[in-house]
Amino acid sequence: MSVRDGTGVTEAVRREAGAVAGAARAAVAGPGRERDLVVQSLKAAVAALLAWLVADHWLGDPMALMAPWVALVLVQATVYGSLRQAAQQWTAICAGTLLASGAQAVTGDTLGALALSLPLLMLLANWPRFGGQGIYAATTAVFTLASGAVSASAVGHRVGQAALGAVIGVAVNALVLPPVHLRDVRENLVALAREAGEVLDAVAGGLREGEWTAATAADWSRASARLERRREGLRSARGWSRESLRLTSGPLRALHRVPLDVPPESEDGRWGRVTDHAAALTRTLAVAADGDRTPATPEAAALRTYARLLELLRDTCRAEAERLGGAATGRGERPAVPAEPELEELRQQLQDSLRDHAARGAAHAAVLGTLLLQAENLWAELLPAARETDRSPR
Repeated sequence: MSVRDGTGVTEAVRREAGAVAGAARAAVAGPGRERDLVVQSLKAAVAALLAWLVADHWLGDPMALMAPWVALVLVQATVYGSLRQAAQQWTAICAGTLLASGAQAVTGDTLGALALSLPLLMLLANWPRFGGQGIYAATTAVFTLASGAVSASAVGHRVGQAALGAVIGVAVNALVLPPVHLRDVRENLVALAREAGEVLDAVAGGLREGEWTAATAADWSRASARLERRREGLRSARGWSRESLRLTSGPLRALHRVPLDVPPESEDGRWGRVTDHAAALTRTLAVAADGDRTPATPEAAALRTYARLLELLRDTCRAEAERLGGAATGRGERPAVPAEPELEELRQQLQDSLRDHAARGAAHAAVLGTLLLQAENLWAELLPAARETDRSPR
């Protein structure tokens, strides 16, 4: 291995170690995604230990291994998910146990039983009704045949222990700090609003200089792509939040464990549209930076005016991020709404500039007109919500 390869491995290990240390600090510092992960991991371990104690020490069952195995994997991200997967996994285990035992009885040979049962079980594993649990049918068949325990009594013990593990796993997940993913929705929304402001800030800073290169436009496009990935994270978090409240909303409200007032789904749509408009804006700038394209770069004065407009929209994004984050802690601050007279004045100046550019030909007006359209779209999404918040009672 070359010195460069060794340096790369060392750097990768250092980054991973730093990420682990950062996650550990975040878990200790306060509630969040990292602490939730620690809690769920410990709950899975507790469920497995409890299942082993019940199956082996209290019941003395010869198939005690099945109970902790099942309990361990059923402490899922949501209580509803645990129940659904418990039913799927137990059914898969029953299918694997019964089919393997039947194949052994027919063939009288372990190899023949495997050859007879595994193809069928692997086909069954792909049945959508099993979700991701279908593979347990095949693995259970392998364990059953490898152990040589294929009698009716052994089948009953194995199925019974799987049911015991499922009950314990689901019970631990539901009764001990049931997982709730509402925080993830708010965190992703706040991050999406903040990062949208960062994209607008970066573009505004570049436009003030009057010129930008293809490399600069590529940086803006990458920032816009990161914004899209954040939106995907928000979509995922919203789905988890819906599922985490199924079967648990009432008890959680009674215990007052977590605030259940997540931002409405209309916020997801609004910030999704902001993401789309920011992406369209960066694409326009990338086209303008391409020397092989016909659109001409707007004049420096128009770009400075446009940069100031983006800065005001950036401030609105940051204020909205504070509002969305403050609702989780009960703070009553209202976001500062940009001075609309200034926005109107900048808008009028840009429209005057667009007319001047258009008088010199379509190539001169194309870029500025498209940029102005995207700014209008961002304005339409951001400013009405900010004004509505500003008018709300203290």
